[in-house]
Amino acid sequence: MAHVISDECTMCGSCVDVCPVEAISEGETKYVIDADTCTDCGACVGECPVEAISPEE
Repeated sequence: MAHVISDECTMCGSCVDVCPVEAISEGETKYVIDADTCTDCGACVGECPVEAISPEE
């Protein structure tokens, strides 16, 4: 199950560099996670200063 980034994202980029499979990219108003690429490792979750990343439900 992939992780998702909520609208709380401030586009700081903290999550991008820690993703081991480069599943996170810049969207129009927030960063987005490619569900097909995400391995659900959770590395990005702890890096987000506004807690905008969570497991997809």
